Amino acid sequence: MYLTGAKVPAVTADLAAGTMGLLQTPNTGYRLDDVAVWAMDNGCFTNAYPGDTAYLDLLAKLDPHRDRCLFVAVPDVVADAPATLARFPTMAARIRAAGWPVALVGQDGMERMPIPWDDLDWLFIGGSTDWKLGPGAAELIRQAQAHGKRVHVGRVNSGRRFHRFASLGCDTADGTFLAFGPDTNAPRLRAWQRRAQWPVLFHHTQEAR
Repeated sequence: MYLTGAKVPAVTADLAAGTMGLLQTPNTGYRLDDVAVWAMDNGCFTNAYPGDTAYLDLLAKLDPHRDRCLFVAVPDVVADAPATLARFPTMAARIRAAGWPVALVGQDGMERMPIPWDDLDWLFIGGSTDWKLGPGAAELIRQAQAHGKRVHVGRVNSGRRFHRFASLGCDTADGTFLAFGPDTNAPRLRAWQRRAQWPVLFHHTQEAR
């Protein structure tokens, strides 16, 4: 599933039906009443993280929509795996204590480090573009899946990148693709999702026979 970072009229029906989701951030503040599936990013990538107290306060305000939230991204340090892992435990515990599903944001080199898998529900692939598209992120995705965790990938703004991560078995991806030419790009994005589902549907059909 694609989680759009831009809530535009071209996908109003998709968001209401849950065939697309919305990625909320501290800066966007979109209404969620008409959104079936959403997730929370922390804003660290764009230097928009509001601080721990404000982040938790924002989650408290969004609590009426908690049952439709896939994950909340714990604050991270972009492209710095050791710093991200050091920052993770305290806020992960506070977010989980408030009843939210927790996502660890993967960073460059994290595939070679001990991960507190029991303390997270989702892996969110962040990091630099080179790492994200290379063998390191692919290995971290495999580790997460082996531990029964779901995987989200950030900054996916092309069909090629979407299908790469779909082929790795990732569950969701986000991007700002719909912020530019949404009336033209919304049908293209729907086609990405349909194409990603074809192998799964074929597999199920073969099993049913």
